[in-house]
Amino acid sequence: MEKITCENFEQQYVDPIEQQQMDHFVCMEMGRQMHRYIKGMSGRKCIMEKFEEALKTLTDAEKEQAIARYIDLNRKSISGLDFKVVVARSMANYCDTYDYLLTMLRDERRFNYYVERVISKYVRFHEVFEQDGKFGIRDHEGGILVSPHYDFLRTCYVYVDDLVTMPIIAQKDGKFGLILPDRKDTIVAPFIYDDIYLRDEPPYFEGITGGKSSLIAYEK
Repeated sequence: MEKITCENFEQQYVDPIEQQQMDHFVCMEMGRQMHRYIKGMSGRKCIMEKFEEALKTLTDAEKEQAIARYIDLNRKSISGLDFKVVVARSMANYCDTYDYLLTMLRDERRFNYYVERVISKYVRFHEVFEQDGKFGIRDHEGGILVSPHYDFLRTCYVYVDDLVTMPIIAQKDGKFGLILPDRKDTIVAPFIYDDIYLRDEPPYFEGITGGKSSLIAYEK
C-alpha cells in the first residue's frame, strides 16, 4: 500500500475498526451464502447443520480460511455470486444509520477496496502443476501442497463435508493411493490399488484391486 500522507489521506486511509467489523460481517454473509448453496445442492437440514457446527467454534480468521477451503473444493458455490452484493449487505449490517450506509455505498474507492478484500480472502484456488513429467499441487500463493512426484492426481471435489481436509487420489509406480495435501504428502491409504473411485457419501472412496472392489476407510 502507498504511504499515507496529508495529501492522499482520503484516498489511502482505511479505518482499522471499520475494517475489522466489515471482515466480521462479510464472514457472516459468506457463511450464509455457503449455507444457501448446501441447501440447494442437498436439500437436507442435517447437512447444513453439520457445516454450521464445524464453523461455530472458529474465530473469524479461522472461518475465513475454512470457507475459502470449502469454496476451493466446491467452486460452483460462488458461481453467480456477486461479491458487490456481499459487500453491500455487510455494509448494511455495519452501519447504524441509513444515511451512513448511503455514504459508504457511494464511496467508490472504499467500496471497491472491500470487494477486492473479499475476493482475496475467499477465492483461493489450488492448481495442479507438472514438473519433469510428474504432477504436484500448489496453493493460490504458489506454496507446494503436494510435491511433484506423482503420475496422476485427482483433487476430490465434494458438495458437502465437515470442512476437514479431503485426501487426494494419487498414482505412483502404477498403483493408486490416497495422500493429504498437507505439504508433507502424508499417505492415508497405501499405493496398492489398481484404481480408486470417488463416492457421493462416506466412506468417500472405493478401491479396485485384482478386479475386486472395497471401500477405503481412512483416518482424518
